[in-house]
Amino acid sequence: MIALVVESEVTAIVQDAIDKHGKKRDALIPILSEVNSKLGYIPAEAFHEIRRQMHDPSEQVYVAESQLYALASFYDMLSTKPRGEHVIKFCENAPCHVVGGKAVWDALKEKLELNNGETTPDSKWTLVTISCLGLCSVGPVLLIDDDMYGNVTVEQIPDILGRYE
Repeated sequence: MIALVVESEVTAIVQDAIDKHGKKRDALIPILSEVNSKLGYIPAEAFHEIRRQMHDPSEQVYVAESQLYALASFYDMLSTKPRGEHVIKFCENAPCHVVGGKAVWDALKEKLELNNGETTPDSKWTLVTISCLGLCSVGPVLLIDDDMYGNVTVEQIPDILGRYE
């Protein structure tokens, strides 16, 4: 199960990210990415903490929490809710779809008993679609954590998922 995030942990992680990337607007995505990487998602407390730590009246830097949430919601690599230990990102773009992507997607949903954006009750898997992984020539494509799989077939799904047991 995913542990609840302790506020002091969020404060320290945000501080480290800001120290590393700086207090400037163009650092917001790297800061959010770092928080997401360390915690597995970006909790509401992190948006508040980033806004608080980034606020610098002397340099007229102000970042609204709504702006941070908009960034975190826009990018597929970021999540505003806890995800499983392993995140499966499945390419739903047309090139993957026409070479059997729908059958592979349906097999993944059936095997994991999940719909798009859901996490298994044991927090082991999260299943999400993504518009493109950039490997159209080897579709259908899926990404599990940092591992890329191309030319995926329905028959390969049990073996691929078995690698993460």
